[in-house]
Amino acid sequence: MSGTVGGRRLMPQQSTVWARRQNAVAVRRACKTYGTKSNKHIILDSLNMTVPKGCIYGLLGASGCGKTTLLSCIVGRRRLNSGEIWVLGGQPGSRGSGVPGPRVGYMPQENALYGEFTIRETLKYFGWVAGMNNEEIKTKMDFLLDLLQLPFPDRAVKNLSGGQQRRVSMAATFLHDPELLILDEPTVGVDPVLRQRIWDYLVELVANKTTTIIITTHYIDETKQATTIGLMRGGKMLAEESPDELLQRYNSDSLEDAFLKLSILQNRGKRRRSSITSNIIAANAAAIPELQDVQDFETQSEISGEFGDNMSLANKSAIQDTGTVVDPVPPEDEVEITWKDHLKIITPHHMKALIWKNLLWMSRNFGVMMFTVAMPILQTTFFCLSIGHDPIGLKLAVVNNELPGVVSCPYGYNTSDCYMNDLSCRYLDHLAARKHHLVSYENYDEAWYAVKKGWAWGVVDIPSNFSDFLIQRIEDGRFADDIALNGSDIDIQLDMSNQQIAAMLSRDFYLALEDFSTEMAESCNVSAKLLSLPVKFQDPIFGPRVPNFTNFAAPGVMLTIVFFLSVALTSGTMLVERNEGILERCLVSGITAFEVLSSHVITQFVVMVGQSLMVIFFSVYVYDVAVAGNIFTALVLIILSGTCGMTFGFAVSCLCDDERNATYLALGSFLPFVMLCGMIWPVEGMNKFLRSVSYFLPLT
Repeated sequence: MSGTVGGRRLMPQQSTVWARRQNAVAVRRACKTYGTKSNKHIILDSLNMTVPKGCIYGLLGASGCGKTTLLSCIVGRRRLNSGEIWVLGGQPGSRGSGVPGPRVGYMPQENALYGEFTIRETLKYFGWVAGMNNEEIKTKMDFLLDLLQLPFPDRAVKNLSGGQQRRVSMAATFLHDPELLILDEPTVGVDPVLRQRIWDYLVELVANKTTTIIITTHYIDETKQATTIGLMRGGKMLAEESPDELLQRYNSDSLEDAFLKLSILQNRGKRRRSSITSNIIAANAAAIPELQDVQDFETQSEISGEFGDNMSLANKSAIQDTGTVVDPVPPEDEVEITWKDHLKIITPHHMKALIWKNLLWMSRNFGVMMFTVAMPILQTTFFCLSIGHDPIGLKLAVVNNELPGVVSCPYGYNTSDCYMNDLSCRYLDHLAARKHHLVSYENYDEAWYAVKKGWAWGVVDIPSNFSDFLIQRIEDGRFADDIALNGSDIDIQLDMSNQQIAAMLSRDFYLALEDFSTEMAESCNVSAKLLSLPVKFQDPIFGPRVPNFTNFAAPGVMLTIVFFLSVALTSGTMLVERNEGILERCLVSGITAFEVLSSHVITQFVVMVGQSLMVIFFSVYVYDVAVAGNIFTALVLIILSGTCGMTFGFAVSCLCDDERNATYLALGSFLPFVMLCGMIWPVEGMNKFLRSVSYFLPLT
């Protein structure tokens, strides 16, 4: 359309469809903002940009002006709030456009390389991603190693200098000869001689008009070799011309000087989006001599209706309004998409490269390998050796008033004789048989003091004439008087500060009494049922007759080990890729998010199955944890728990920006998962709401 500024006619602008056919990149009215409506931060402000095919386009601008955001939009990694972008004849991200994909080579500001990989392995990976075979990769690799003066190809990237790492990143971009090269600060830290050599190669690439290069740099004079220069400032394109035209138009000796004049005009409000006004106040021109040249230029030439149309301003002549509007070129035919295209969600050579990369990264990272192999074994060993075993050697303070100073029978006795003397020492013998350490004290006060000081776990106070009163109690039955009843009681006071130990001691006191009663009954040819409780526990329906806490807790612990190891490994791997820019670079290369996720699922699943096998092997075959049923079923349950852990790990990597926050989230979820799964306490004893929540947790 045509328009008028300052009484002069503007050239009608060609449609965006025409631009996409004629140019490698066409950006029209691009707007990109971040933040909320009340606190909006404008990154790109109605920006226009045109990059012809077969040229070197130098994109200049200070840090923070929006260059990197613009490039991210061009390669399809970010979306505009409004405006249009056409790259190589299609819109980024559309099916068949090849963008993101192998048609574009993108070198980001950060190196975005795996430090554990060698130069050869790095280029091999990116070559496979681009669909190259090994012979093509080797041929191009040899050329690039010589061009970029890289050291031995089998040296790890992390052992290279910063400048050498930048050159490896550049080699990965050049490797597959893309149609469009986008280089973000490629020559930072590069020797001037090598920088010129790289520029000579770039000029050679565009000589045949098949390769287009967009390059950003802080070295403004370096872009004199560029075909076109775009000057960005504050999200706007100030100018878009060849270096010589910029110098001539603004009567400048250097591009820095021309950039300064354009920046001053922008700050003074003399430029509004896509035009330069025709008047500059004389006072301002006098105060800033550099503006006089710009003022003279403006009074002598016509102006474009918008910057970014890649046409020299001097070549635009004023035209009269003819009353006609340029008809838009009809859009190109869309590529027909069949149902088979929708099924092509995975590219084989992408998956090959990704799985190889994941496995190689884990094998090269010693910490990850130790975490992967050693942690399941160590955690299983620690659990089986420390949890569920009865404590032994617990000290008990004994006050034996029947046989002072005696905690065990000083002489043997025949259990087949109905011997009814010194019954206190016989009971203490059964108690000591349960591996408790009995310590004799003269009186109750001393024994109580020992418990108070933590020297013993309880007091056992046996009254005098215990044997006589116990026999009288048995013989008199319900006619026994209070003296006989009280004299046949053993008083026990326990330290209940440790519930588990107190419960085990209480159990052992009763079991020792049961053994003692059975022995007495059998020695006197009396049925043991007369001295036992009228309740008989038959063999259990499930589980052993004598429960073992190790066997009880083992399923929950094994599930927890595999679950949280999967969480840590999966979330950590994804965050490393994303934060180091590796994931972004892979996505620009044409790898889809689904392929990245699928490759990690495959590799992490293999690792998780290995961890599950190690956990169940050491638990069952090394530490004799009981498995009632098919061990294969137990393995499947552990693998399913690990799969849930992988899923949770992917969720953590999406919710968190860095490894620190991911660690906080994973650790914060550990206790709720463990406490609510029923491993520590039965779910039937929980709050009703928490009980309903626990049923949805993966470890319950």
